[in-house]
Amino acid sequence: MAERILVIEDEQKIADFLRRGLTYEGFTVEVRLDGETGLKAARDTPPDLVILDVMLPGLDGWEVCRRLRAAGALPILMLTAKDAVPDRVKGFESGADDYVTKPFAFEELIARVRALLRRTRTVEETIARFADLTLNVTTREVTRGTRKIDLTTKEFDLLYFFMRHPRQVLTRELIYDRIWGYDFGGESNILEVYIRYLRTKLEQAGEPRLIQTVRGVGYALREE
Repeated sequence: MAERILVIEDEQKIADFLRRGLTYEGFTVEVRLDGETGLKAARDTPPDLVILDVMLPGLDGWEVCRRLRAAGALPILMLTAKDAVPDRVKGFESGADDYVTKPFAFEELIARVRALLRRTRTVEETIARFADLTLNVTTREVTRGTRKIDLTTKEFDLLYFFMRHPRQVLTRELIYDRIWGYDFGGESNILEVYIRYLRTKLEQAGEPRLIQTVRGVGYALREE
């Protein structure tokens, strides 16, 4: 499945250029032209990476970056005309993973995008943690505290997807797409069944609930 990139850029020409170039490189690309709608898109359907302009109307890129970083470890590449050292420092302090200044060579941008995605995959391929929950992708072992939890393949995949996007609300449609790979037509209750399976196993020793229901939307991995 192609990796998804969300571009938040208010200059239409640059946004179109990035969409065309990244699509040609094999990515699935979504574009938003302001900070508010970009932040909402990232929260509603978490991408694999965000390319974020700093000078946005309304909510600026630094604030979008801070809010995205507070929600999880989503890779963020900041893109801006500002190249002064204090602006770069501010970008990194806001939580950006990398920083490219305009004008830029597309070859450099794509190299940085691929490097960030490789770095993310490397981290993901080892250990994922949330609260007292630990998931080892290599050995497919899951523990809560010191208690080992045995999961089926689909249960593991579903939990891992939640742990890749902690504290973010994941819609039912997104989960179906990423875990089952096709649309159940909205009538199937298979997701609810698997959520129940996971909760039963994760809360077997009376631990607090981590997979929360967001009524009318989907689910989120977060502490009560």
